[in-house]
Amino acid sequence: MNKNINILIVEDDNDINTLLARLMEKKGYNVVQAYSGTEAMLHIKAYEFDLVLLDLMLPGITGEELLQNIRKTKEMPIIIISAKIDKKDKIKLLNLGADDYITKPFDIEEVSARIYSNLRRYMKFNNGNESKQNLVYKDIILNKETKEVYVDDKQITLTAREFHILELLLSHPKKVFSKANLFESVWGEEYLGDDNTVNVHMSNLRNKLQKYNPEEEYIETIWGMGYKLKG
Repeated sequence: MNKNINILIVEDDNDINTLLARLMEKKGYNVVQAYSGTEAMLHIKAYEFDLVLLDLMLPGITGEELLQNIRKTKEMPIIIISAKIDKKDKIKLLNLGADDYITKPFDIEEVSARIYSNLRRYMKFNNGNESKQNLVYKDIILNKETKEVYVDDKQITLTAREFHILELLLSHPKKVFSKANLFESVWGEEYLGDDNTVNVHMSNLRNKLQKYNPEEEYIETIWGMGYKLKG
């Protein structure tokens, strides 16, 4: 998998940048090093990368700003490497589009394993036309063709109804679905006010998703209206 894989390292500490670069090169990856957010942005515009290792405390454009800029046009995995360990910081960065988070000081083997894991998932679901079959939201990947669903890089088992509910929500991430919308779309029948059917399936789906990532909330209840993906 390493052949022709390009990794961008964005880290202003020369020693850490060099350490990461040597580690990646030993694994057979092609490495580009950047020491500021501004320099990294120039590389992003000029080249295609398969993964970015990103520090937060950078001169020029900050790590958070760079993350947001990249996510406007790029889908490659972005792993944050930072001394910030506050849970709120982690949640904020994941919501901004980060795929993973490693705290300093880090273990070299852990960095290597996380890079491999993120690349494996990215390559698996972004090969040619396969990417058109995928719906992605936070750390959920739903493959419409194979009917597979992954949460936090782990495959989960859903019933047919649960799969169709999730597919519907992921296909329209900003839409609020009423119970009637969901029932008529998923069950294909006229909605006659049977709230319990939708409620049970939605509860089961939520529980299965959160089982694989307890710290994340995926589906939001809009009281008096219905359900939508949590933004």
